[in-house]
Amino acid sequence: MTDKALISGVYDTKVGALPESTCMSLHTEAGLGAIADAGLRVDEIDGLLTGYSFTSPQLMLGSVFAEYVGMHPKVSASISMGGVTGGLLVAHAVALVESGMCRHVLCITGDNRLTGLGDRVQSTLADIAHAQYEQPYGLSVPAAFALAAQAYMHEYGLTTDHMAAVAVNQRANAAKHPNAHMTKPITMDDVRNSKPIASPLRMLDCALVSDGAAAVVVSAGEVARDLPKAAVRILGVGEGHTHEHIFMAPSLTDFGCKDSAETAFGRAGIARSDIDTAHVYDCFSSTVLICLESMGFYERGAAGPAALAGEFAIDGRFPLNTNGGLLSYGSSGASGGMFHVVEAVRQLRRECGPRQVLAPELAFAHTLGGIFSGHCSIVMARD
Repeated sequence: MTDKALISGVYDTKVGALPESTCMSLHTEAGLGAIADAGLRVDEIDGLLTGYSFTSPQLMLGSVFAEYVGMHPKVSASISMGGVTGGLLVAHAVALVESGMCRHVLCITGDNRLTGLGDRVQSTLADIAHAQYEQPYGLSVPAAFALAAQAYMHEYGLTTDHMAAVAVNQRANAAKHPNAHMTKPITMDDVRNSKPIASPLRMLDCALVSDGAAAVVVSAGEVARDLPKAAVRILGVGEGHTHEHIFMAPSLTDFGCKDSAETAFGRAGIARSDIDTAHVYDCFSSTVLICLESMGFYERGAAGPAALAGEFAIDGRFPLNTNGGLLSYGSSGASGGMFHVVEAVRQLRRECGPRQVLAPELAFAHTLGGIFSGHCSIVMARD
């Protein structure tokens, strides 16, 4: 497996309201933190991939960061694909190092979306809807995801209690993470009684808006012996892209995550049942359940009952989103998905303390952009 790329360094900042932060200060903390975690110097990074920022919408965000820290990469690019971006940065980094174009690629995501945007959060996100066919009718991001949730309820028996069980479990996980945005325990009744947002979604079914950043370093496979920490091998990556706007989706219950997972597991040469811990994009509590079933981890209609039965707990049959996910750990643009990648790596390194899964060898991370529009799946192994 020495020809397979690996993740050599990871870092995530504290998440929540960080009024002293800026987009670039968060990028710098996360980027330099990941480089140090890999035991590298800035001048050893020859590839740089960044996401995007709403608070600092630079045309060349990567170049701004490189200039800021004195980096001179051979390859530099920025990718703007919504919530799927974190996974795509890793996927592109894998291609760069396995092709020999780079040896160490730094992938950074982050934004001070909570304190930097303030009251403009909702209006900024509303612009995602199609200008001609969605915005005039008031379609919001929650409403679009609620449309899929309602369709799934009708066809496969998803219930609001299934969704609430996800939210409760992930808040319990976040309570064990020192950087999490929300750590106060919640109950099923708390979710049921929280403010309606877009039926069937309530406030506690929705991802947070946070400040924060996360970064990873993807390195060539042969450097494993030189790393200060356990190497995490990237066994397979896959993508799936079916549409941009929800009114053009070919289905409201079957999405591109099916293709991305199939490709990732095919390249990795392992089965879904081999995965010890999964970290799946959860912009809404319904989203993660729908994706788990679309990707083949559970039969249709089975993920919700599994959530109610406690299977997703850290000590459960299928530990899921052990950092609390976007619902409770936090979400700051592209870094929401990158937090999943970082947590998967930390689980495989066995660095998670009270939220540590018992001796994991294989992990799965999945990011999602748009309204179930773009997907990236990553299968990882402890080296």
